[in-house]
Amino acid sequence: MAKKVAKKVKLQIPAGKATPAPPVGTLLGPIGINLQEFCTRFNEASKDKMGDVLPVEISVYEDRSFDFKLKTPPAAFLLKKAAGLNKAAAKGANEVVAVITPQQIKEIAEIKKEDLNAYDIDEAMTIIMGTARNMGIAIKGVNEEELAEQAQEALEQEKEMQKREAEIAEAEAKIVESKADEEIEKAEATIDEDTNNEKTEA
Repeated sequence: MAKKVAKKVKLQIPAGKATPAPPVGTLLGPIGINLQEFCTRFNEASKDKMGDVLPVEISVYEDRSFDFKLKTPPAAFLLKKAAGLNKAAAKGANEVVAVITPQQIKEIAEIKKEDLNAYDIDEAMTIIMGTARNMGIAIKGVNEEELAEQAQEALEQEKEMQKREAEIAEAEAKIVESKADEEIEKAEATIDEDTNNEKTEA
């Protein structure tokens, strides 16, 4: 009789480097499974993928035994690795931070194909290229010029927006200054009036 799954947990852990410390211990500890056993089994199963971050799906059974399935590294991780990046573009497709080759895209698509909703390698490549575009990574000879032009247009729009914001801020400052001058003039007029009244009374 098949064991009944009590819970499923998903984690992303560097290959071969699982330890009972957080985040592994934080998420799996309360479930009651043997943390050291999980770490040992995970590290053994992933030792040939050192350097990669691997998603893992853990099925925990009612008797607190468990099984797990390793997934392929996230597409974003593989793209950053191929491009030599620590992080993706802050502005997405409006900022080109790296250029990689179609061959690199194909290699990533071949790794990710089993986890993607893709019928063939071409469809998988299209999905990976979309992810790359959103990360600011251009594909040499495919969309390199297009993304460079898009990034330049975005930069010009940003500069224009900053210029408008500066003009608005300057105009608002003048209005505030003008109102302050009016208040000063009113205050001075009130003081003059009070002085004149005192002289008249005297």
